[in-house]
Amino acid sequence: MPRNVAQKLIADHLVSGTMTPGEEIAITIDQTLTQDATGTLVMQELEALDLDRTRAEVSVQYVDHNLLQADERNAEDHAFLRSACRRYGLWYSKPGNGVSHPTHMQRFGVPGASMVGSDSHTPAAGSLGMLAIGVGGLDVATAIAGEPLYVRMPEIWGVRLTGELPPWVSAKDVILEMLRRHTVSGAVNRIIEYHGPGLATLSAMDRHVIANMGAELGATTTVFPSDEAVRRFLRTEGREQDFVEITADDGAEYDVTDEIDLSTLVPLIAKPSAPDNVVEVREVAGTPLGQAIIGSSANPGLRDFAIAAAMVRGRQTAGGVSFDINPTSREIFADLTKMGATFDLVSAGARIHQAGCMGCIGMGQAPAVGHNSLRTFPRNFPGRSGTREDSVWLCSPETAAASALEGVITDPRDLGIEYPTLELPDRATVNPDTLEEPPPPETSRHADLTKGPNISALPDFPPLPDRVEAPVLLKVGDDVSTDEISPAGAAALPYRSNIPALAEFTFTRIDPDYPTRAQETAGGAGHVIVGGRNYGQGSSREHAAITPRHLGLRMVIAVSFARIHWQNLANFGILPLEFTDPEDHDRIDADDTLVVEDLRRLLGEPDSRLSVFNAAKDQRYEVRHTLSQRQREAVLAGGRIPLLAQSSAGVS
Repeated sequence: MPRNVAQKLIADHLVSGTMTPGEEIAITIDQTLTQDATGTLVMQELEALDLDRTRAEVSVQYVDHNLLQADERNAEDHAFLRSACRRYGLWYSKPGNGVSHPTHMQRFGVPGASMVGSDSHTPAAGSLGMLAIGVGGLDVATAIAGEPLYVRMPEIWGVRLTGELPPWVSAKDVILEMLRRHTVSGAVNRIIEYHGPGLATLSAMDRHVIANMGAELGATTTVFPSDEAVRRFLRTEGREQDFVEITADDGAEYDVTDEIDLSTLVPLIAKPSAPDNVVEVREVAGTPLGQAIIGSSANPGLRDFAIAAAMVRGRQTAGGVSFDINPTSREIFADLTKMGATFDLVSAGARIHQAGCMGCIGMGQAPAVGHNSLRTFPRNFPGRSGTREDSVWLCSPETAAASALEGVITDPRDLGIEYPTLELPDRATVNPDTLEEPPPPETSRHADLTKGPNISALPDFPPLPDRVEAPVLLKVGDDVSTDEISPAGAAALPYRSNIPALAEFTFTRIDPDYPTRAQETAGGAGHVIVGGRNYGQGSSREHAAITPRHLGLRMVIAVSFARIHWQNLANFGILPLEFTDPEDHDRIDADDTLVVEDLRRLLGEPDSRLSVFNAAKDQRYEVRHTLSQRQREAVLAGGRIPLLAQSSAGVS
């Protein structure tokens, strides 16, 4: 039977289950990716699992998020991560090497390989024909330990591309069009596979832009075929020998379909404060701005910086606008400089920052209140920039550069210049010595972990009780993101390896008093959170499950969950339940007391329905779970790590 690319990739790695949408499957993992904002916990989890050495073909730890060293904490994390790489046999990418996703694509990406990463934008590697899935850190830790990844088999959503992008329209506008059509939850439990004749005009880095922001649609992952565009990219990186052709069979079918004629697209922009709040740039043209930033894993290619440099060459950016350039890898920064483009940017008034995530994760570059910030980033959730009352817009490099020149939001087609022709190098400036290779096993097994005072131990979580009677400490609406649960930014990120300290930031963007009130429940019955649709969207950070768990969270009852956060809740012993009647969400108020009984028996049975009693209102609500037997056992045990300890299934 003819297969599409996604089906081929899954079939090549399938170890259990069948490729039936909704069924739990297990797939082998070839590569793992961790970054420093989530990697410290992964390394602590490897220690808890008593791992000897990584069993994946390639495991790489990047330092790209926590780069601002305002005090000793981030530097301590970096030293800990480097020591953990030596202990467990991982590659180490030091600060300044670049954002994990484009750097991994340049140095390690291989068509046909499977990969998990503790970063929700891991699917960017799908641009090379990889099966790359963003997951919580514990799922990465077990993959490093040689365990398969368990995931519900997604539907395959085929998006056929035709035509060619017109001048001033680029790959960012393609994914913004997808978000405009389908919203931030439009691809939940789906793999997006792009195909069709329009692919021939998109480079591998163009595809990276689109695959990266598939995470904003809620997709399990995004895949592209491995074709001539991928071969050209690998040749540029000096790795053409890694090319393998992977394309869909003739007659391959998809569970869901869509089509985009690239020639009809126009410059688009996502208004504050959601990636799917998309309009045409001309609809908001003339809006004043105070900042424009180019960079991040959502626009990481050399082309994305070079086009901006060509647009501002010989000109000066508008007064009052901070035009910031965040190179996405050391390699791209070197090539940009060799081309003379760095000079063009600096001469035009740009500020050049180090290669890393920077403002995308709220580490610096926070905008002023009341001033619009245009960014080529993947997300504009409220407060993610580091400014609580921010106004962040998402756009292409072309729109960002045009707006920086004019001082107001500007459609680049209206700038009055010809679309630049770029001459990019045939060979990238590759410097493999910037990556630290794992030591041999006989060395790594004797390596010590370097732990500063900010590196805490993982908390011990007790099993789920048979009866939960607990207050609703917080009730929230739709599309609550993990940024709102466990904030990023320069204040919180340095505590990523210190759960008690990080817990003090939990939900503070929604309720500043939540940590104090929650702490009072932590030693007793705990508490419950009630959520709306798509609860936990956004980042893969498992801190958004661990810190509320540390503060006593026992259950989350929501209309629906984002995939990664739902898995993270189960991994750390929090019971995720969904209303069978979404209107029941409105019948519950904060401070109501909810009761669920006989949990150990009910979760041991295949029936997924449970009854929740509201003692404050004398009401009952039917809820369901979608947990597999494996996940239910983990929740009952208090989490996946206690379960492994109980069953003596840890690895050594």
